[in-house]
Amino acid sequence: MMATTLRLRDEEIADASRTLEAVTPQEVLRWAVNTFHPRLMMATAFGPEGCCLIHMLAEIEPNVRIINLETGYQFPETLELRERIKRRYGIEVEYIYPELTVAEYETEHGGSLYSIRPDQCCYDRKVLPLRKAVVGYEAWISAIRGDQTEHRKIAGVVQPDPKFGLVKVNPLLRWTKKDVWTFITKHDVPYNPLHDRDYPSIGCWPCTEPVRAGEDERSGRWAGTKKKECGLHVIEHKDGSGI
Repeated sequence: MMATTLRLRDEEIADASRTLEAVTPQEVLRWAVNTFHPRLMMATAFGPEGCCLIHMLAEIEPNVRIINLETGYQFPETLELRERIKRRYGIEVEYIYPELTVAEYETEHGGSLYSIRPDQCCYDRKVLPLRKAVVGYEAWISAIRGDQTEHRKIAGVVQPDPKFGLVKVNPLLRWTKKDVWTFITKHDVPYNPLHDRDYPSIGCWPCTEPVRAGEDERSGRWAGTKKKECGLHVIEHKDGSGI
């Protein structure tokens, strides 16, 4: 497959990010489609933000490739949501699998790693598969919001992503949780029913718990630890060091 060659220089990316800072997510998506498609893709974990972006892309450019990193540990409700999205929009989100099945992976490591080495588990079953999936692409769309974590707070609407050799586009960066659910309600966007059962943020089932009223919406992810990110959205410098 053809290697990725970025059309935009860092200063052009910074200029685009400043220009798009105050526009709607739909306008950000139209810019991304006009600039990068068909070498544009989106990764989604089927969170409410991702479902909003799928709704928007269905109207703007439904042929953008959308993938889900199927770790083998996702909730059944998450997998069923993929089918509901397909029926609603005619968009079949593509599963990207790790090299090893869950059984093979746990056999290789003498058991599950998610409770003892969660960073390695995330790296092996999410980061590495995404690196393979993006070969030949120039940009990817994420559904992060800047108010979710410290790493996301310092992101740009458009930014270089040295970890994957792409331009990263974050259309919902300035949205709030309220903005997301207002859009879902207004447009009847399909969403994961676990959100109605005190799961505001949903990842793999072994590492996701419901949260109590008043808690941070990501407090149920790797609960009881300092870990708040799987690694996909941790910003790296071009030398590979993380911040």
